[in-house]
Amino acid sequence: MKSVLRRLVVVLCGWGSLVPDCWAGRGPNILLVVADDQGWGDLSSSGNLQLATPHLDGLARDGVRLERFYVCPVCSPTRAELLTGRWHLRGGVHDVSRGGERLNADEETVAQVLSRAGYVTGAFGKWHNGTQWPHHPRAFGFGEFWGFTSGHWGTYFDAVLESEGKPVVAKGYLTDDLVGRAMDFVSRHRDRPFFCYLAMPVPHSPMQVPEEAWRRQEARELTMLGGERSEAEKRFTKAALAMCEHLDAGMGRLLGHLDGLGLRDDTLVIYCSDNGPNNVRWNGGMRGIKGSVDEGGVRSVCYVRWPRRIAAGTVVRRVCAAVDVLPTLVEAAGLSAAPKQPLDGHSLLPLLLDPAAEWEERPVFSHWNGKTGVRSGRWRLDAAGRLYDMEADPGQTRDVAAVHAEVAGELRRRVDDWRREMGVGREPKERPFTVGYREFPVASLPARDGVPEGGVVRSARAPNCSYFPAWRETGGKVRWVIALPESCRLSVSVAAAWVAPGAEVVVRCGPEQLSGKLTGIHDPPLTGAENDRVPRAGESYMKAFREVPLGEWRLPGGRQELELTVVPGPGGMGVDIGGVTLTRIE
Repeated sequence: MKSVLRRLVVVLCGWGSLVPDCWAGRGPNILLVVADDQGWGDLSSSGNLQLATPHLDGLARDGVRLERFYVCPVCSPTRAELLTGRWHLRGGVHDVSRGGERLNADEETVAQVLSRAGYVTGAFGKWHNGTQWPHHPRAFGFGEFWGFTSGHWGTYFDAVLESEGKPVVAKGYLTDDLVGRAMDFVSRHRDRPFFCYLAMPVPHSPMQVPEEAWRRQEARELTMLGGERSEAEKRFTKAALAMCEHLDAGMGRLLGHLDGLGLRDDTLVIYCSDNGPNNVRWNGGMRGIKGSVDEGGVRSVCYVRWPRRIAAGTVVRRVCAAVDVLPTLVEAAGLSAAPKQPLDGHSLLPLLLDPAAEWEERPVFSHWNGKTGVRSGRWRLDAAGRLYDMEADPGQTRDVAAVHAEVAGELRRRVDDWRREMGVGREPKERPFTVGYREFPVASLPARDGVPEGGVVRSARAPNCSYFPAWRETGGKVRWVIALPESCRLSVSVAAAWVAPGAEVVVRCGPEQLSGKLTGIHDPPLTGAENDRVPRAGESYMKAFREVPLGEWRLPGGRQELELTVVPGPGGMGVDIGGVTLTRIE
């Protein structure tokens, strides 16, 4: 009888193969929380005695601890793998800025899969997989987005973010604002299954944290450092730990909110980080930090709680990875079909329910900056081809490749095959930035995506949040390679600041040219430094640029080059450029 009713549901609802398992109840609510630059050792549940993270410790205690959970060495690749269940290079993600962080438009995310099955979806915080449509989170199945699309943000206090392509202002400290947004989302959608993706920005720099959390950590003496450290490095570590403690408090608010709404038992919560720690600090003796393909750069805590189905206190010691999250959520939601693309990940649900269950082991590859490592069972092969027995030598101190030559040889072959399959070394040199889409008319071309020439320099080494300051060279320019799906009319504006009137901003694209005089003075101060606990290294401060409208033009479809120059006025140049905005006009 049940099989007949199930077929009837399929026919009437038109869900095809994506049918929730009604006989086990509706699919669970899903809360996926990802920290930024939090190392495995940055929680008291991992054994760090220099901070207290009671709420995350409780999450681990009340659910499953995945003891061998691997992510990527840096931010955007991990996010791509979490969302798609596929190695990040398959989806076109090979960098963290200048277009290399964008997820290919034909990839399918867990939000798209779940939304087709009736879930309401929202993303809050750091996206870092593309800015312009169709790489924007709204294009990948998220019904709501509140946050920023770049790799990091320049201030965590009263930050100017984005929602629906428009600027919005977060209230107070960004961690608190994002937790509040997630709580509001949960409240509004408590009566239907929801997928809430909360991508926290901390403890990624800038090292900013509210005063109370900072004072508490500043007063502590650091005894677990992972080696000798300078006073500056110790201060950075204290700031990171203070940010982790404040994040834990936010998680306490959010988890308590679920309890208050009566959603605890039916909400599947997953918590992890996107890579290893962003400086050398205590990390359980593992080798490597953020950016490294060694254990310390890619091992993350991963806690999973689902009281309705998962026994508290469960520990899973199998090798798992970020690519396993999507298939896990698909199976947990009771969907009878995988996404459109072949997946690299495997559902972890059998292990979550029974750590001794049969489960298909496979190597987990880590790749960044041309280097590739692999973890397979007890073994790790590093980027130099050295082999380590991680059960006997978790700190990777003894190369055993000569003793276990067959294992080393097999893993080297696996790495070579994976690199060929992923196209390592063949990443595209140019990926045009997409503009002019009907679905999302506003397309921002921020300074981080521009290519400066002729003496123009960035405000900082890291492109994210950078701008092009105080042009002095009349031959200087910035260019963006863009692509339009079809011919359309666009309005053009430039984000600028200037110290004297009279300079002219000129934007060209093919035969089209628009220009605008900068009248009066708009010279806002730099912001961000006033809240830093540690001086910045390679990252820009921020400015409140003014949008200067230049006019409208019609551009043909296809690839083109957009070029911006500044013509000096009577008072010279001194013009700062934050980017260009192109808005489609119907």
